[in-house]
Amino acid sequence: MASSTNELTHDFPPFFRVFKDGHVERYPFPTPNHQVPAGLDPNTGIQSKDVVISPETGLSARIFIPKINGPDQKLPLLIHYHGGGFCAGSPFDTSAQKYITSLISQANMIVVAVDYRLAPEHPLPIAYDDSLAALQWIATHYNNQGPEPWLNEYADFGRVFLAGESAGANISHYVAVRAGVTGLAGLKIVGVLIVHPFFGGKECDEMYKFMCPTSSGCDDDPKLNPAVDPDLSRLGCDKVLVCVAEKDWLKDRGVAYYETLGKSGWGGSVEFFETKGEDHCFHMMNSDNDNSKVLLKKFVDFIIGE
Repeated sequence: MASSTNELTHDFPPFFRVFKDGHVERYPFPTPNHQVPAGLDPNTGIQSKDVVISPETGLSARIFIPKINGPDQKLPLLIHYHGGGFCAGSPFDTSAQKYITSLISQANMIVVAVDYRLAPEHPLPIAYDDSLAALQWIATHYNNQGPEPWLNEYADFGRVFLAGESAGANISHYVAVRAGVTGLAGLKIVGVLIVHPFFGGKECDEMYKFMCPTSSGCDDDPKLNPAVDPDLSRLGCDKVLVCVAEKDWLKDRGVAYYETLGKSGWGGSVEFFETKGEDHCFHMMNSDNDNSKVLLKKFVDFIIGE
């Protein structure tokens, strides 16, 4: 007879399942997505390196910089929070690498891709706390005296953007609100890219509730439903681009976010963009198709446009 410790207690496909003894087993990623080491990309001249933000927690990030032409070149800075249901994904994998290098090649900016700790081993709100801590760490470089030379030398802290897809879009929104409420000396968030965002629906989300024991998993949680967040109007940026995909099961939640933000009393501008005929995070799965290129161009225009 099998040990009772191997009894399945929770099952959340396509992400993970949990057994009675507490061990977590993740479902395999649907497409090959291996880890890519940091270094020089010979095709683009983009360099990357991994940094530890907090030795205490293990919070880390990968920093990407384009080919630098001459001294005293200050570039826009984008902080990227990856998707994956708060329990999967990485800034070090092939899909993230290809997406980020494509962005940098067109927008000529620095990217800090945050490796927040994943649920359920690290229960929410740890991913949120890590993501905010990463922004606060970045802000310590505003006077060119921070611990990371690339940020000291090349980042323009008056042109900072946050971006994320799916769960990463949810995190980007949270971080932008907290930045607006608490303030960050020397750092200005110009815009936030909210791409195919995950927010809660009318039904309670049992997986989210399992990953975040302090949450009801329902629409009374501001992290799942920004409409009930009393701080929504204090979103700490000038503009937001909300992107949805026509066939995405989360499309309606992205539309609702756009509408909620528009009537929240927040003083910035919010733009909406829908990709027809595509599904959730299609641009991360196949960055070479025509719709992916159009969406990437939309991101670039949002970052470098006036």
